[in-house]
Amino acid sequence: MSERTCRLVTLGCKVNQYETQLVKETLLSNGFREAAANEAADLCVVNTCTVTGEADSKGRQLIRQLARRNPGTRTIVMGCYATRDPEALRNLPGVFEIVRDRRELPDVFDRLGIVDIPDGISHFDGRRRAFVKVQDGCILRCTYCIIPKVRPGLQSRTPESIEAEVRRLIDNGYREIVLSGIHVGHYGVDTTRGKSGLPPFRLWHLFERLDRIPGNWRMRLSSIEAVEVNDEFIRTAANCEHLCPQFHPSLQSGSETVLRRMRRRYSMAKFLEKIAQMREQLDHPAFTTDVIVGFPGETDAEFEETLEACRQARFMKIHVFPFSARKGTPAADFAEQVQPEVRKERHRILSELERELAGDFYQTLVGRDLQVLVEGVSRDRPGRVRGSDRRYVPVELPGSSHDIGGFVSGRGVAADCQQVAAERTECESLVSSL
Repeated sequence: MSERTCRLVTLGCKVNQYETQLVKETLLSNGFREAAANEAADLCVVNTCTVTGEADSKGRQLIRQLARRNPGTRTIVMGCYATRDPEALRNLPGVFEIVRDRRELPDVFDRLGIVDIPDGISHFDGRRRAFVKVQDGCILRCTYCIIPKVRPGLQSRTPESIEAEVRRLIDNGYREIVLSGIHVGHYGVDTTRGKSGLPPFRLWHLFERLDRIPGNWRMRLSSIEAVEVNDEFIRTAANCEHLCPQFHPSLQSGSETVLRRMRRRYSMAKFLEKIAQMREQLDHPAFTTDVIVGFPGETDAEFEETLEACRQARFMKIHVFPFSARKGTPAADFAEQVQPEVRKERHRILSELERELAGDFYQTLVGRDLQVLVEGVSRDRPGRVRGSDRRYVPVELPGSSHDIGGFVSGRGVAADCQQVAAERTECESLVSSL
């Protein structure tokens, strides 16, 4: 029997990327190999996103392209778009399986003659850091978000399974592990809710457990809600050797009235109080966030409140998203939709502020010792490499391609709004073979 070939494509978030990697390792361990660039694949897997209408369109377009470029292929479609609207995908060329629920994957694999499904991943292709999915699902009801409908409920992985996976990845040379999920701050909530007598095991307990894994590695948290940052979280984070002092509390808006329309769970005063507590107890932490501009009804004054909140929080990076009405969410039907040109202008203004705030934070690292995960060589400066430090700051410093995948120690010497320039102090003795 000839070897079967496969091709996998992912749209969307870190969790989707993780799930595609798990599918890939399942296929490769069961007699498949990845098709070469100019080779047609017997099987294609498309992991879709549905966070916006544009994401849906990209998914459909990608499936059609794969059918044209891989004549006779069979395509499995999974992911959030497949869950939300399977009928829109069912009759696209080449599609033979729609995975509406990820729990159906073992049955799909069984029909392909695959019975050996790994419990977690061992590699993360194309990356110098590896994402580890620790939980799935969201139970919130933010008015702009479709995700709770396509990933409902909460499902946390066992700490034993997560630890085993992290150890494998570290053993395979990954120096940074990013703990990811749909709503990471709710990790463990489902394991004890309504179950009397069970001791709680929350995200900060997971930090402690993973922090005991020895070696020269670091872990990063993908995101957290400010309301889920309590005293135990901060105390544990401050005492974890391997946990990076960079956190991503999602703001979405700095206006109290907009937050209420979004059905968010915090006030700006509480949000900024959590940021201040973390700054006080952690080692010069960096904060990044998400902000939606042009939410329905957002006035000029409310947008100014968002700008001021970002200044007060002193975010290092802001992911700015113009509001995009998502069919099936309450906000899509709200009155007073903001005009596209207004959304575009607010995106520009907030992006300018982001560059200013980034430069301010990068300047604070001049004179500080930095641990840089080297991700590539400089694009325009020979003899230098680029990477990110523990605070997720882009850093450029002397080095060569031999440093890629490993840690290099340096000290910040200059900064602008793009990156920190550093002098090299030392490198790790063992360089990753990735």
